[in-house]
Amino acid sequence: MPTAAVDRPGADEPKPLIEAANRLTDRLPGYRVEIIDGMLTVAPLRDGPHADALTTVMLPLLAAGLSDGDSEVEVLQGIGLWLPGGPEDYAVPDLSIVDADFDDHLIENNCYDPACFRLVLEVTSENHRTDLRHKVTAYAQAKIPVYVIVDRKHGRVHVLTEPLPAGYDRHEVYAPGQQAPLPASIGAEVSLDVDEIVRAGSPKR
Repeated sequence: MPTAAVDRPGADEPKPLIEAANRLTDRLPGYRVEIIDGMLTVAPLRDGPHADALTTVMLPLLAAGLSDGDSEVEVLQGIGLWLPGGPEDYAVPDLSIVDADFDDHLIENNCYDPACFRLVLEVTSENHRTDLRHKVTAYAQAKIPVYVIVDRKHGRVHVLTEPLPAGYDRHEVYAPGQQAPLPASIGAEVSLDVDEIVRAGSPKR
């Protein structure tokens, strides 16, 4: 689990990209606005199967006792993550597991220091290339210990661990019929049922 606070070059300088991002957030409620590697991105409203896949992922995490009030971690959706790639970079993962004292790690713009994140998870939509490429580098540079991708396009679950400056050293891919084990460092022993998650994330008609 990372302990060092994120480096914030130019923390006191004007942030025009963040200002633009916040304006878009106000004008497009429900859309996800992020700045990755200095590029402002806007993701459209997610569909029902996206939400269903996310719920299906959350259930075993909660069943394992994470986020139960006595746990040292919280399971949260849509929490802002400050990124070290640029002075305005931030992301909003679909789901995160963070230290229970995450409120003490607020940086700015409702985003939190990556040092308090144990896992981030993305369920792909139309922006699957961002989740499978750009965010791999961004989250690794932020030293997020575990990055999980529910790849709805290809029907797989990716578990990436051991962050390096350019990506993750370990990248395991799991198909339906398999269990995707998560590192115990998230706060409990949990495996994800890939078949259940992929079915939940598939179109219902």
